Amino acid sequence: MPRPRLGRRIRFDPHVTFFKPQGVPMSTLEIVELTAEEAEALRLKNVKDLDQNTCAEKMKTSQSTFQRILSSAYKKVSLALIEGKAIKIIK
Repeated sequence: MPRPRLGRRIRFDPHVTFFKPQGVPMSTLEIVELTAEEAEALRLKNVKDLDQNTCAEKMKTSQSTFQRILSSAYKKVSLALIEGKAIKIIK
């Protein structure tokens, strides 16, 4: 049985939680789900322009775990942009 996930500190509560390509009907779109912790990692690293150690401290996680979260977020966002998929931020 795997270890239970630790709670990460997330200080970002997005008002908009869904993004889709313009002009494409929702019925034809696939959805990529971005977790709240992945959105927080993107926010801290790219919007706040913090280094990874500071980001990890703010999220109360290790630097290596933060890197895995950030890599997962980059992959999901890139996939959605390149393949024209919708992005849903799940809380």
